Amino acid sequence: MSGTVPRIVVLSGPSGSGKTTLVRLLIDRAPVRLVKSVSATTRPPRPGEVHGDDYWFLSPSEFRSRLEHGDFIEHAEVFSSGYLYGTLRSELDRAHSQNGWAFLEIDVEGARKVVQQYPQAVTIFLRTPSPAEFERRLRARGTESEDVIQRRLAVAERELRQAPQYRYIVINDQLESAVTEICDILKAEERAQNA
Repeated sequence: MSGTVPRIVVLSGPSGSGKTTLVRLLIDRAPVRLVKSVSATTRPPRPGEVHGDDYWFLSPSEFRSRLEHGDFIEHAEVFSSGYLYGTLRSELDRAHSQNGWAFLEIDVEGARKVVQQYPQAVTIFLRTPSPAEFERRLRARGTESEDVIQRRLAVAERELRQAPQYRYIVINDQLESAVTEICDILKAEERAQNA
């Protein structure tokens, strides 16, 4: 891929903002070919997860070795879990080889690291209409303890303060309109890059 500038779309947003659903719809409907970047992690696979499809499952020593070799664009240790997560540079090559845009769903810290290396990356921050709506969605899941909900709310508050660093902020009030808005952004960005 040397010599060509990779086409990258970064989507971030607090958990509960609807990223997972939106990502699935965008891969199907976007006006540009989006190739979802598969993250690497040191956590063990959950039942049904497939290596290379859900995640690249690496041993801690393999992860650290690849980190030392500069194979990662960004990485982080998720302290609440103790596991490492990151985006391999080879995921950009994979998207390029498929004539697509690498589609990274990562947190705000990861997004900052990507933009430092690839300032042309299209960054989109997805948020709920209000913090109250975000909390309502988290509670509606019914999957987390009160302690986890409070931690997620604190993280979301920190992430929302980073939103202005993104090129675009999309409010996921109505799923269909959020999908349409992001499709319009991608159409405009592709026109600009091909101009």
